[in-house]
Amino acid sequence: MNTASAPEVLRTDIPARLDRLPWSRFHRRIVIGLGTVWVLDGLEVTIVGAVASRLTEPGSGITLNSADIGTAAAVYVAGACIGALFFGQLTDRIGRKKLFMITLVVYLVATVLTAFAFAPWYFFLCRFFTGVGIGGEYSAINSAIDELIPSRVRGQVDLAINGSYWVGSGLGALAALLLLDQSLFASDIGWRFAFGLGAVLGIGILLVRRHVPESPRWLLLHGRVRDAERIVEQVEDEVRAETGAGLPRPPTRSPSGCAAICGTGTWSRSRSGATPTACSWVSRCSSGRRSSTTPWCSTSGRC
Repeated sequence: MNTASAPEVLRTDIPARLDRLPWSRFHRRIVIGLGTVWVLDGLEVTIVGAVASRLTEPGSGITLNSADIGTAAAVYVAGACIGALFFGQLTDRIGRKKLFMITLVVYLVATVLTAFAFAPWYFFLCRFFTGVGIGGEYSAINSAIDELIPSRVRGQVDLAINGSYWVGSGLGALAALLLLDQSLFASDIGWRFAFGLGAVLGIGILLVRRHVPESPRWLLLHGRVRDAERIVEQVEDEVRAETGAGLPRPPTRSPSGCAAICGTGTWSRSRSGATPTACSWVSRCSSGRRSSTTPWCSTSGRC
């Protein structure tokens, strides 16, 4: 007779530890490495709008008409929708970091190839995959930012990041003034450099993203508790070294599992029959009364 196993219950303080962190260089790296996708989108839309008339001119190196420009815009939007749907499912399955690296590479390759467009079908294809990369960025980035930024400033950060779309629009407009100036660039060269501009910005973002960790919350949901704990400890050490904030350190467990003693607290081990099921840290207030359970060596709760 088969009996259904009870669902596993995970008790952790990792989300709370991420939320209590003071603003630091780590969070700025998150904003720069992940939030700049909106700058890329604003840049892409503005650049294409600016070079559209040039692409329909004789001597541009590609034969397009006004209808083709409209088709390219529609293809870009369709690619963004498909990319968001496709990569949105993958980001929950294989992780935030893998996805926001993959989607940025897709965008980089597609926008560089656009610069070498020679025929309408090739131009449409490149614009489609550029949209796929941008749409995938949206699905992977929103989740990662919300899971890594402290809850007390999450709303302001989201608002600032989404508003950076117009920063990209401004950069695209300024770049177009120079790159479409025929006294500086030939009519079949300037618009190609315009698409390369997005790739240059994307490479810089890619270098920053190498140092952005996987979301500890995603790791927890997939049972990788030790990896999540390791990442949070590294972030806490970085923040502590930068700000000097008095973040309590987690006590180190002994090889036996629950034998560590820290300050005035002890590890306790819960059991189901003869099998240990969990270790929890119990700290005590100065009066000797027990406070709420925490996984680090500090007093929390009321006595």
